[in-house]
Order: sequence, then structure tokens, then C-alpha cells
Amino acid sequence: MIDLPRCLALEGASNVRDLGGYRTKDGRQVKFGRIYRAAALSKLTDADAAALRRAGIGRVVDLRGGQEREHAPSRLGDVIIHKLSIEPSLGASIRDIAARREATDQDIVGLMCRAYTAYAMDWHHRYAAMFALLLEPDAPALLFHCTAGKDRTGFGAALILSALGVDRATIHGDYLATNRLWRGDPELKTMLPPIVADVLMSVRPDFLDAAFAALIAAHGSVDAYLAERLNLTQENRATLQAALLDPA
Repeated sequence: MIDLPRCLALEGASNVRDLGGYRTKDGRQVKFGRIYRAAALSKLTDADAAALRRAGIGRVVDLRGGQEREHAPSRLGDVIIHKLSIEPSLGASIRDIAARREATDQDIVGLMCRAYTAYAMDWHHRYAAMFALLLEPDAPALLFHCTAGKDRTGFGAALILSALGVDRATIHGDYLATNRLWRGDPELKTMLPPIVADVLMSVRPDFLDAAFAALIAAHGSVDAYLAERLNLTQENRATLQAALLDPA
């Protein structure tokens, strides 16, 4: 039995893992070694960078905002980096809540749910661009990441697995694996009120469910959203599945 998700053990980055191995609803399996997700790559060692090269990763999609990228540039050598920025917006909202009253768990959960809804409805063009890269023929393996590799990246992984035909329970399992695989940001944690840190330093099913509820409300189904917002027409989706799935 395959232990999933299959991780790359790196010294300077955590939550680095292959999306391969998951079964689709029709019995096919996502290929190993084609798509990876990760947290920030700004602290990679030379050995880490060599491990990514050995894994065949030739392209990286950086979903971080401009200031995040400037503050912590990736250490990747000659790998091609595609900057598909999804700007973070939680900081100002958290400061606003703190200025008005003491933040509660549900305040922060609500903020996270709204952030995920924005990923689906306002930043869909970034994910569409990532799918366009995945559709390029004979391209090297692709790794995508944000800062923690849990929110913008987590939603992106959920979209990819959805497009490949993986069931929602399995998608949730991959998403929640972040809670045991991400090493977190100790410096950030000390700067936040404990109740805020508890929410922001983890992922919860409510976050991902909020994004899917919003896109289904707007489009009627996940399939329609993929086609109408991400250009995953029936033909493109078949091409993607042929490239990234092993036969049943």
C-alpha cells in the first residue's frame, strides 16, 4: 500500500510533496513525478535544490505576492519560475479586527473562508494560467507554492485533483495533510495573538469548503467552474488527464 502523500524531505523547506498516487473516481491513478506542491523555497540548501532537480522539476509556479517574493526570493538556480501572484489580504483585516475588539476564533475562521472564496472567484485567472502550463506538451515536472504551501497552494492542489477526477474526500485528505507536514513559521507565531495563530497556522475543512461552495453557487458545479473560469473545456480536461493519469 502506498503511503500518501509522498514527500520530499528537504532541509530548507517543508510541506513539499508529490500530488501523485491518488486514485480517481474511475480507477486511474495520478502519475508520480509530474506535479509537486510546497511551501516557500527561500531557504533551500544546495542539497535541497539538487534534490528538486533529481525529481525532474523544471518549472516552478510562485503564487506569492510581490512583497512576499521580494522579502524571501526563491533559491532555485536555473529553474524557470512563473510568477502568478495572488496577493495576500488577511493582514489588514486582522489588524482591523484587533483594533475594534478582541478577535475570536470564529472571526479569524470567517476571514480565512472569505480569503478562500476570493481565491476561487477573484484570482481564478492565476489558476487558469497554471493549468495552461500543465497543458503544455512534453514539459518538465511542475512545482507550485506560496509562502506556507497551505492556502493558495492548498486550493490550487484541490483544483488540480478535481480536474483529474479525484473524489472530494481524497482531496480533503491531501489538503489536511498540511497540518502534519508544514513546519510552520515560529517567528510569525510569536507575533500573533494565540487565538489568531491557532487558526492561521493550520488548515481546516471549512476553508476549502467555503471556496467550493462559492464556485458551485456561481456556476452550478465544479465541472462548470473548471470550464468557464479555468478554460478546462472537455477537450482540455481530457488532454490534462491523458498527460497526468496512469491507466486504470
